[in-house]
Amino acid sequence: MTDYVADVKKYAKKVNEDAVAGIVRHCGIALRSKDASMVSCSQKPELDRVRDSFLKKKLERTEADDKLDEAIDGVCETMGRSNKTKSRVTFYYLLAEKYNQLDVFVKKSS
Repeated sequence: MTDYVADVKKYAKKVNEDAVAGIVRHCGIALRSKDASMVSCSQKPELDRVRDSFLKKKLERTEADDKLDEAIDGVCETMGRSNKTKSRVTFYYLLAEKYNQLDVFVKKSS
């Protein structure tokens, strides 16, 4: 978990570690595969999957695709287009942070 938090800290001023843990839980078994644990900003099908599966389904965003694509592009820029190893956890964290939805990933205590 500390590796994920450390990576998020490279891009976010203040890190919600509970949200990072929640995103890790959300990604689940996909993080075991090096390829699936990364986001490639140069592959349109990958970015469409981030938009459709993460932003629309998980975060329930209803903005037009071009607006969601702008948000994804912004994260690609933030993480550096030349960086070929964009952690999926960090990528999702930055998107959730942009939309003020980190709480979606924080477990509620009963």
